[in-house]
Amino acid sequence: MLLHVEDLNIEFHDHIIPETVVYDFDLDMEEGEIVGLVGESGSGKSMSALAIAGLLSRHDAKKRGSIVFEGIDILNCPRETLRGLQGDEISMIFQEPMTSLNPVKKIGWQVEEAMRIHRQATPEQRKARAIEVLTHVDLPDPERVYNSYPHQLSGGMRQRVMIAAAMINTPKLLIADEPTTALDVTVQAEIVKLLKRINKQHKTAILFISHDLSLIRQLCQRVLVMKGGYVVESGPVEEIFESPKEEYTRHLIESIPKVEL
Repeated sequence: MLLHVEDLNIEFHDHIIPETVVYDFDLDMEEGEIVGLVGESGSGKSMSALAIAGLLSRHDAKKRGSIVFEGIDILNCPRETLRGLQGDEISMIFQEPMTSLNPVKKIGWQVEEAMRIHRQATPEQRKARAIEVLTHVDLPDPERVYNSYPHQLSGGMRQRVMIAAAMINTPKLLIADEPTTALDVTVQAEIVKLLKRINKQHKTAILFISHDLSLIRQLCQRVLVMKGGYVVESGPVEEIFESPKEEYTRHLIESIPKVEL
């Protein structure tokens, strides 16, 4: 088992009354599996993902339950152990690359960051690996991209850069939090295709978070449907699509735009 999450509860204490945003969340993932996490804004899907990545470190966030990644308890392990996993064994890509990328640093420097932290490598080795992953995510003229600043690239190119940066150390788990939301439909399809290829070539497990069930259907094998902090339904993607048990899931499926040919 690559990842085992059991009874995860997340509660915030930054208001007068504590607010629970995730209730009794369970998730198991095997190596190379693609699992979707779907739900509307505020359903708790991104908070669950941030906790799994070890990024929910706000002092006012209280977490209960267990998140075990390859035998390591992410909620209770030493900070050094967690830092050793982040960007190496577990990587995350976010919805809006323009806010994740540093506007004053060149792309090459940013793509190499996880390698600088986790690998003993010369600058030449780092550059060679960065060019390799930029090529792997289908960026044209990777040498030019390497020497560019974020504002010189399109939104789709920036998202590919984020995927390249996340994959530079070939992590075992890639968490993709709404990575296609800011992109047009054609580029969305290309990113989904790219994630499928990464999964196949590297056996990378992918936790794909979205509010778009049509993307989940294209990419994922299993799906968890979240509403109001709870997982209200889970199972194989086709099963959920063919015979959803919950009214909320049926509503999500019915809201998928139909293309008239």
